[in-house]
Amino acid sequence: MNWVPELACGVMERCDELAAITSEPGRIDRYYLTSEHRRCSDLLAHWMDAAGMAVWEDAAGNLWGRYAAATDAAPPIRALIMGSHHDSVPNAGRYDGPLGILTALAVVEYLNQEDIRLPFHVDVVAFGDEEGSRFGTTLLGSYPVAGHWQPEWWELADRGGVTLEQAFRDFGLDPARIGSCARDPEELLGYLELHIEQGPVLEHGGHPLGVVTGIAGARRFTVTLEGEVGHAGTVPLALRRDALLGAAEAALVVERVAREQDVMATVGRLNAVPGAVNVIAGEACWSLDLRATDDESRDQALRLIRSESNRLCDQRGLVSSWRETHSAPAVACATSLQSHQSRALEAMGLEPIHLPSGAGHDAMAMARITDVGMFFIRCGGGISHHPDESVMTTDVGLGIEAMVRTLLNLAQSSANPEGS
Repeated sequence: MNWVPELACGVMERCDELAAITSEPGRIDRYYLTSEHRRCSDLLAHWMDAAGMAVWEDAAGNLWGRYAAATDAAPPIRALIMGSHHDSVPNAGRYDGPLGILTALAVVEYLNQEDIRLPFHVDVVAFGDEEGSRFGTTLLGSYPVAGHWQPEWWELADRGGVTLEQAFRDFGLDPARIGSCARDPEELLGYLELHIEQGPVLEHGGHPLGVVTGIAGARRFTVTLEGEVGHAGTVPLALRRDALLGAAEAALVVERVAREQDVMATVGRLNAVPGAVNVIAGEACWSLDLRATDDESRDQALRLIRSESNRLCDQRGLVSSWRETHSAPAVACATSLQSHQSRALEAMGLEPIHLPSGAGHDAMAMARITDVGMFFIRCGGGISHHPDESVMTTDVGLGIEAMVRTLLNLAQSSANPEGS
């Protein structure tokens, strides 16, 4: 595949170009339905058009490019979707999201340069929102494509008080047309995404690429403990109802249960009220992020954490209240796609490492309507959501080749379903 090294260098250069599109100079801040979103889409549309794709924007502000199937393809002609998102977290790295779009585009460029047409359409998508940085709800780009939309989302507001509905209108979109984004499952062959791992497993094992087996289901909670404010110098320890100590003890319970149940759990935020150095905290608020590739394992861990936390509260005379802020089921990647991906890596002389994803991705939404598959590419130090994100150009080249080979495997399978 002589074109691949050149295409990989082009992907890296384009990641740099997209990184320059930001609302804050010197860092990467690119949010949904902003002028930066528009500039990013315009540049991607230019590249898609140059690659021989038909380009359009849907009613949610997602950008699409289609590399049409062979003219002699037998009907019904379905589409394989590839891509990722171009929005960012605050002060982001340059590869989380855009790398998946640009490697998908490079795959199309390779097919076009080699004059290869497949028995299915290849649709490249650049989702406008995955991170949820502006409106606080993730997957606002891919959810409507999967036919999922909650009317109450229109009332979500950013920090400036602009609602999602108003942001749609300001961007030139009609909220009433949101339903038109939905893709027909009968017309889809699958969804394939390449993404940086966002963790250290591949790098630690010396593997440039891995096949994702599934995406962890996540539940998030805000927990409030109510105790009693008191003077730090006059209330005896035995008579205190210290909400902060209760929250700290609960955080240790979270860690212990997570280890015992083999799930991922994090207390990422803990706030004390009134927060003075010489005052016993009368209230403490802590967050819980709980993830597992199996929903029952995750929920069993949750039950244990809540039970133990309630016992601690009773001992300390505290009252607790739990509010769920996010819930997403675990998603399994299609075994058929994993098989094609593994064959591609084997043909390249690479060990087909399989690993789960603890982070959420657009594939979670797309799994509602079609089979999904993902490649992970190793990233330096496992660092993500940070300016120090890094990938190697040679690994990007391997990622492009693995994607191309996977599509060719799919094409062979489509032409010869009995032998697949």
